[in-house]
Amino acid sequence: MNQKKQQQELKKSVAAFAKPDSTAGIKQMINTFVPFILVWYLAYLSLEISVWATIPLAMIAGGFVIRIFIIFHDCTHQSFLKNKKANRIIGTIAGIITLFPFEKWKRDHNIHHATSGNLDKRGTGDIWVMTIEEYKEASFKQRLAYRLYRNPFVMFGLGPLYLFLIANRFNRKGAKKKERMNTYITNVAIVILYSFMIWAIGWQAFLIINLPILYVSGMLGIWLFYVQHQFEDSYFEEESEWDFVKAAVDGSSYYKLPKVLQWISGNIGFHHVHHLSPRVPNYNLEKAHDATPPLEHATTITLKTSLESIRFRLYDTKNKTFVSFKEAKSRLKEAKEQSMLGQKRPTLQEK
Repeated sequence: MNQKKQQQELKKSVAAFAKPDSTAGIKQMINTFVPFILVWYLAYLSLEISVWATIPLAMIAGGFVIRIFIIFHDCTHQSFLKNKKANRIIGTIAGIITLFPFEKWKRDHNIHHATSGNLDKRGTGDIWVMTIEEYKEASFKQRLAYRLYRNPFVMFGLGPLYLFLIANRFNRKGAKKKERMNTYITNVAIVILYSFMIWAIGWQAFLIINLPILYVSGMLGIWLFYVQHQFEDSYFEEESEWDFVKAAVDGSSYYKLPKVLQWISGNIGFHHVHHLSPRVPNYNLEKAHDATPPLEHATTITLKTSLESIRFRLYDTKNKTFVSFKEAKSRLKEAKEQSMLGQKRPTLQEK
């Protein structure tokens, strides 16, 4: 069996698990939304004891927001429930809680799936990645912007604020009416919900509880998205060489997490499976992985090894690997020296 046929068979095997189960979806909503509300309320009650008792509870609630986001995510793929309208309603509600507009994010994320690992189609729904050659040719302002963007303190520290306050609140230029209206509805619903909560418990209590929730969920959400495509030998190819299956298996990692974190993150660590078949609901991802032996060879990262990805900054298209700024500088220097040696004219003695 040739490689192309093997790849198609692999995709077909995983697609067999792309079957929404409304019973499983309802069960997941109950064990996600109910604990989130309960922990939120406990965080409020704990204010009478100490703020230092409130913050840990708020951080736990932030973990549940990650799980709510996975439900939102599946709804954008129409994979969470069988009914299309139900997916849109639940997705929009989950989007209000997580501060993500359903239609806007759905469009960007679908583009991400269709172009992940394609060097010629970067820029929508993905992490900004520059190649060594692009960075070399970039202006000072572009290099500075890129360095700031890839700085962990900016990406994971300021990133959540940018997402929640700016990127998710405004429509893109040229957005269709359905997308624009959904963003407006989401924004208005957030204002109404937050206004009511501030009226009910006071703005100070609201901020003490909700800010840690949003920050923790935002930071961890960005981290999960970042680490599952930004590993050392991740897959990137130009349009002419790009392949969907290879991009899914070689360009998306299997993030092997402890069971508690796997549950909180809605099995999204099986990211290679998700990219092979986006319609596989989160509650079927592990089953699809276990039932497909070839997927055992997907790049596996753990909590410890995933921390290495923080130093990755640029993609080396020649060696097919991510490198740090320091490594990129060294490789550019070596390439320049080799080029100069190749252009050096032989001396009379050498002739």
